[in-house]
Amino acid sequence: MTVATKTVLLVEDNEDNRIIYATALRYAGYSVLEAITGTQGVQQARDGAPDLILMDISVPELDGWEATAILKADPLTRHIPIIAVTAHALPDDAERSRKAGCDGYLAKPISPAALLTEVDRRFGRPTPSYKPLRPSDPELSMGSGF
Repeated sequence: MTVATKTVLLVEDNEDNRIIYATALRYAGYSVLEAITGTQGVQQARDGAPDLILMDISVPELDGWEATAILKADPLTRHIPIIAVTAHALPDDAERSRKAGCDGYLAKPISPAALLTEVDRRFGRPTPSYKPLRPSDPELSMGSGF
């Protein structure tokens, strides 16, 4: 299975974060499903059969810990790796995420490059899906003509 066929479910209620992370994932070749609430995340996981779930913990309706516990208890979804991506950054929060069933934990703020590095690692991608830009790269040149 190639990376282009991998689907990531992004459960994130913050619109800015959702746009940034989804854009980075799509740019890297992943298919992305999006959910804003924990309830939507559970439904999307059941309906969309993603290969990986990035789960914000502070989402409405069902929080990320509850949504994860539901998904890990369901025979249809328990095999899907879930990575907590959260601003809950205390040591107890990482442990609570693990106990809920999360397979990984990333504390916000997290750059899109760091997020992609973890997703790539989970899928066994040998080279990073992003190219860090240097100030001399043409992609950064504005070409304003002034």
